[in-house]
Amino acid sequence: MSMINQTNLITDYINFISTAKTERLCVDEAERLAVLAGFRQYKHSSGILMPGEKVYFKNKNKNFAAFIVGKANIAANILGAHIDAPRIDVKQKPLYESDGIAYFDTQYYGGIKKYQWTTTPLAIHGVICTIDGNSVKVSIGEDPNDPIFCICDLLPHLDKKLAEKKASDFINGEKLDILVATTEIETEDKDKKKVKEWVLQFLKEKYGVEEEDLVSAELEIVPAGRARYSGFDKSLIAGYGQDDRVCAFTSLMAVLSLQELPEVTSGVVLVDKEEIGSCCATGAKSRWFEDVLRCVLRPKDEVEFATYLARSRMLSSDVTAAYDPLYADAYDKKSSAKLNGGIMFSKYNGGRGKSGGADANPEFIAYIRKVMKDAGVKYQFDSMGKVDVGGGGTIASMVCDLNINVLDAGVPILNMHSPLELAHVNDIYNAYLGYTAFIKTF
Repeated sequence: MSMINQTNLITDYINFISTAKTERLCVDEAERLAVLAGFRQYKHSSGILMPGEKVYFKNKNKNFAAFIVGKANIAANILGAHIDAPRIDVKQKPLYESDGIAYFDTQYYGGIKKYQWTTTPLAIHGVICTIDGNSVKVSIGEDPNDPIFCICDLLPHLDKKLAEKKASDFINGEKLDILVATTEIETEDKDKKKVKEWVLQFLKEKYGVEEEDLVSAELEIVPAGRARYSGFDKSLIAGYGQDDRVCAFTSLMAVLSLQELPEVTSGVVLVDKEEIGSCCATGAKSRWFEDVLRCVLRPKDEVEFATYLARSRMLSSDVTAAYDPLYADAYDKKSSAKLNGGIMFSKYNGGRGKSGGADANPEFIAYIRKVMKDAGVKYQFDSMGKVDVGGGGTIASMVCDLNINVLDAGVPILNMHSPLELAHVNDIYNAYLGYTAFIKTF
């Protein structure tokens, strides 16, 4: 795979975020692309990795990493992004019926504005695992012949009391249940008909599962439909999950399309659970990330590993809020990232007084500036929102714990955390160029 031009990259990106709407689907697509690019899955019995070898790793179907062994195996250049996104999750005992309508009970995931998810076409993706060891994939709502799903809202004629509430209180979390059916069928009691029975029959016929199997299901409710261009000039990409799959995709493609042998071992790591604190076995706090680095750097002992980590460099590939003139009061205009301003770098993240965030060293920032300048990459710096208004975290704060130099770098986004986010095509391409320049330089 050679260096990708802008038109082809954007086409591939639209296909990626239209297909990979969950963490599992992201890992599946990343693996497919890695194999096409000549990467092989790493096995502990593989022996010593030699310069130029290309390997990838998977963890629990929700993490992915791909590395190229460099000329000198004394450090690593790392791109790290997250592949989870705010969404609605189906609860473990979800199916219920009320007055002739069947619903799935839900729990939202990550920081969403709940009212944005009502009356929006929705799809269901995920897996249902049965006790006999089967894992049944579910995908409903993307094919034009599929039904879609919806969270209902109250009509304006009846919501006078609701209109008096704050926006955050418009929709209670318990009312984010999706309507799944209204057709009744007979139960064992011939005098009764139930919609719930119709749903159970559908699940049995289509997927071979019973109601009890939903306890061990992972079903995610996401906006239905493909990503596409936005604006008369087609300068923007509109789609769900661009936080942070725009950075995950461009980071991945920077590694997969790299033709020359990098100076040091270089790669991309894609993680889960960033939207809820990078926790759990698949989040950035997991030992998996560290274990991958041990496999590719192959230190002889802990002292050498610590030395390699201290020499390593990482870009925490994550998005930021693009400056929006309609909401100018929330931004510090002079230090906010702009659409079409190029890849964004942020010295620090966190909330208010940089709480809970990362703060990059100026020496590392100067190094990154030189790499971007030498490669002709368009870039800008950012601090998200006004001091007492903005703030946010990335996986950088976890990476800092390993004593790795790390800097936030990503694409400015409008409508962040909504069902329809916007990113500029030039910023997406410059992110790809910037990530490529970073991983091949040391």
